[in-house]
Parts: sequence; C-alpha cells; structure tokens
Amino acid sequence: MSDTDMQQAQYLKIEAEIASLNATTTKLHAETQKLNTENRWYLLVVGSGATLAIVAFARLFLG
Repeated sequence: MSDTDMQQAQYLKIEAEIASLNATTTKLHAETQKLNTENRWYLLVVGSGATLAIVAFARLFLG
C-alpha cells in the first residue's frame, strides 16, 4: 500500500468519524429538545395540581 493510499484511507476514516459525530450530535439535540418540552409540561401539571389542591382545601375548610 503506497503512502497516498494510506493517506486516502485515513482521510476516509476521519470523514466517517465526523459523520458519526454529527449524527450523534443531532440525536442528542433532539433528545434534549424532547426533555425540555417534557419538563415544561411537568411544571404545568404540578402547578395545576397544587392549585386545585389549594382550591379544594379552601372550599372544604373555609366555605
């Protein structure tokens, strides 16, 4: 195998690694977006539940 062939093989290997890293980065970004969305919904549900609990408590004991 000549020096040029070895350089070409190394270049192709590096290109494949870069493509793999780009795919991994894209996947992680999508997962992060999903978690951020779920986190917002979680806060909304917890806040709504707490509000309803306070209203129920007030209705039972205050009026």
